[in-house]
Amino acid sequence: MSLDPIIANTAAQRQPLRVPVHMGVIMDGNGRWAKARGKRRTEGHIEGVKSLRNLVELCINYGVAHLTVFSFSSENWSRPREEIAFIFNLLRRFVASDLQRLIRNNVRVRIIGTRAGLEASLLRLIDDVEAKTAGNTGLELIVAFNYGGKAEIVEATRRIAADVAAGRLKPEDITEDTIASSLYTSGIPDPDLIVRTSGEQRISNFLLWQAAYSELVFVDEYWPDFDEASFLRVLETFARRERRFGGIEAATP
Repeated sequence: MSLDPIIANTAAQRQPLRVPVHMGVIMDGNGRWAKARGKRRTEGHIEGVKSLRNLVELCINYGVAHLTVFSFSSENWSRPREEIAFIFNLLRRFVASDLQRLIRNNVRVRIIGTRAGLEASLLRLIDDVEAKTAGNTGLELIVAFNYGGKAEIVEATRRIAADVAAGRLKPEDITEDTIASSLYTSGIPDPDLIVRTSGEQRISNFLLWQAAYSELVFVDEYWPDFDEASFLRVLETFARRERRFGGIEAATP
């Protein structure tokens, strides 16, 4: 699971790059990729998994510390039942084939999203992959699965409200840090960069709180076509952005 370091270094020297500490990716366009080629939507999802595997390799080689990918939103339940079943089975196959590779490459996996309503076999799979990679200290791969940004904030608010009702917290003591620490991503830095593929220019309920000051980059490629050249163009675009976080002077990377 490694790139040739000479190739990576040569590519990095073409343009100044700024590597984000935390990169979020909305992996969009699997179905349209398949339709454009006269294939079934499920074939697009298979190719999408290959692109995810490649992105993990790139993040390892270029030094991204945290990668969050939007794999299945809480709104995706409206899709045809057969497609949902295929996606879930694809997730199982991905874990079965890649778990040992992730462990060897020191990747820690975290799954964020609501687990209510998921079948028992999926819950066991999530617990297993998180437990077996919990001690890893390299790239943290955060998979947003059955996830919605609004729902995440609602759940955080309920937990805070319960603490207030129980007398563990005073309303006047609630701060932004209180809310951040109640989110699924507690302890993970907010994303510096969020990328969406397929030409769509919206974040679709992805990391709504955490994306307050993220740089947004939209690329035209469908997700199965997102490769190293696409990745490098995104990093070059990110390097040109001035991150002021509401101030006047650009922040130091």
